[in-house]
Amino acid sequence: MKISKGKQAGLQAVSDDRGVIAALAIDQRDALRKLLAKAKSVPASEIPGQMLEQFKEAVSRILTSETSAILLDPEYGLPAARVRAKNAGLLLAYEQTGYDKNVPGRLPRLLSGYSVERLVAEGADCVKVLLYYSPFSAPNVNDQKHEWVERVGNECVNADVPFFLELVAYHDEVETGTLEFARVKPAIVTRSLEEFSHGKYAVDVFKVGVPVSVAFVEGIGETKAPKAYTREQALDHFRQSDAAARHPFIYLSEGVSTELFHEALALASDADSRFSGVLCGRATWSDGVDVYVKHGMSVLEEWLGITGVQNVQAINVLLGAAKPWFAFYGATAAAEIAS
Repeated sequence: MKISKGKQAGLQAVSDDRGVIAALAIDQRDALRKLLAKAKSVPASEIPGQMLEQFKEAVSRILTSETSAILLDPEYGLPAARVRAKNAGLLLAYEQTGYDKNVPGRLPRLLSGYSVERLVAEGADCVKVLLYYSPFSAPNVNDQKHEWVERVGNECVNADVPFFLELVAYHDEVETGTLEFARVKPAIVTRSLEEFSHGKYAVDVFKVGVPVSVAFVEGIGETKAPKAYTREQALDHFRQSDAAARHPFIYLSEGVSTELFHEALALASDADSRFSGVLCGRATWSDGVDVYVKHGMSVLEEWLGITGVQNVQAINVLLGAAKPWFAFYGATAAAEIAS
């Protein structure tokens, strides 16, 4: 399998020397605003955009020296993009945050005023969109999502820039943190990877949650809490989802604690998963929100320089089991698959 020279260059820009993607995600908009609002005990509507920009800037300036790339949004993240470390590539998000709750199906929307070409002009090495997806949703809902992903994929092909598809697993009318969801999550993740591996979508890299709800694996977390899988069953789910992906994939932290994300990567390692890295967000910086709100920027910078850096370094250690993205194509170097 070959990729274009432009896509090869983009993937190399966000990878480390091994070809592993050790990236930091802080493209959150509504989610970050809600975290800031909770820390301040005010409605989210009272959080100015400047606070988001300042927080993202601090995270980018201090933590990207430890990462191969950073994922940001063009709405509040461009100042942060400009202060990232020279070694760090840039991914930019193309989707609007959240979804219209008045329309069924969690349908995605692209940012108005932007295109893939414009994101590249802002310095993007790669373009990412987030999609809430369940293979069990109504066909008319999923047909719209399939067409949407195809459109973005075609834009990325025309711009010769890598396309990262972030798949967020959900199941209609089931809360994601429940035992019921834990039981269906493996099938959702595996079947989603199968669907979007088809060439018509032109996906280059999947950003996806691990195929199990880690807190529901026996031996992890509260021992008396109900569990959905034994450890061996969990490892088998990793192997099945791994086999379903026909393009490189990286894991996202899904907003879980640093400890649980470490457990997830340990499972991936034990399953000999072919994952090519991580795009890790809140597991590294979310505790800094309280610090920023209650103590100000200087104390946040101190926290990021110590605890934030330690959080990133701890995840980087676990990336020893990650495989280079180009190894997915049977290559020993990125140049071998460029056309």
